[in-house]
Order: sequence, then structure tokens, then C-alpha cells
Amino acid sequence: MAFYKFNKENASRRPGIKTLGEAIEGLLDSYKIRAKFDETSVTAFWEKIIGKHIASHTSAVYVKDKVLFLKIDSAPLRNELVLAKSKLIQSVNREYGYEIIDDIIFI
Repeated sequence: MAFYKFNKENASRRPGIKTLGEAIEGLLDSYKIRAKFDETSVTAFWEKIIGKHIASHTSAVYVKDKVLFLKIDSAPLRNELVLAKSKLIQSVNREYGYEIIDDIIFI
């Protein structure tokens, strides 16, 4: 029985070859759809970004022009999030690695 042994020389990329991630990044930049993609991904991954407890009390999440709109169904939780607004903005931006959200509005 033969075992696979990793050989780094055979695994190196040839010049001009991009990874799938680099190709997708280039596609988003060339078609200028990165902002819309980021807005959609914040909505899609809201529970992963913020946590299950807060996400369960969030009934609407959407982003428009770098402003995150949240509809929270619990008044005490909404009050806590208003007080921690800057920390919440930093948390979302840290998750993406660049500034995706400038402000949060609670509806």
C-alpha cells in the first residue's frame, strides 16, 4: 500500500496562474460590483458575524451606501446595541478586513 507524500516542487504555481479567490476578486473589481456583493454578504452571513442570540432578535438586515439598517424586535437589546454601535461597526469591518460599514441605523 503506497502513501501520498506531498512534494512542494510539483505543487508550485506557474507564472500567470491565479487562485480561484484571486480570480473572483478580479472579477468583482473589473465589473465594479464589489460594493453590492459586500452588502449582500453582510446580510447573508449576519448570524455568523454577530452571533446567534442577536441574530435571532433581528427581523430585518440590509445595507445601503455603507449604512447598515437593523430591525431589532427586543427594546432592551436595541438599547444595548445603540450604546455599543461603534464596537458593532468595528466588529463587522474587522470580519471583512476593510471598511464596509460606516454607520448603523436601528429601525
